[in-house]
Amino acid sequence: MSVIRLPLFFIGTKGEKNLCTLFDSGANLSCINPDYVENLETPIHLGRVRRVSTASEGHYIEINYRVILDFYIDDVLLSDEFLVVPGLSEEAIIGAATMQKWRIKLNFERDTVEVDPKVAKMQLI
Repeated sequence: MSVIRLPLFFIGTKGEKNLCTLFDSGANLSCINPDYVENLETPIHLGRVRRVSTASEGHYIEINYRVILDFYIDDVLLSDEFLVVPGLSEEAIIGAATMQKWRIKLNFERDTVEVDPKVAKMQLI
């Protein structure tokens, strides 16, 4: 299995930081390690605890919080919700829902991530 890890610039209401980010089409949602949340954004309680499965059979993680963060890919500003996942081995993960939303394409031959700047333009119609 191929993976792509890139440093991405994240921005929240409390600060900004470069995080080594894994692009994972096998992850449904985007996630962030709790160690990096405090200086970026105030977490929002989910209301109900989410119990999600991991790659280890029979192993679940309880998730209580989320944050909404802006981030840049190739100077294109994007934004999405990130689940705050205790014990996450990565600094941040961009999951399939975020990739679909912004039409992010993974190029494993070049180890690059491509985003069409036209897709990222905000429009009110």
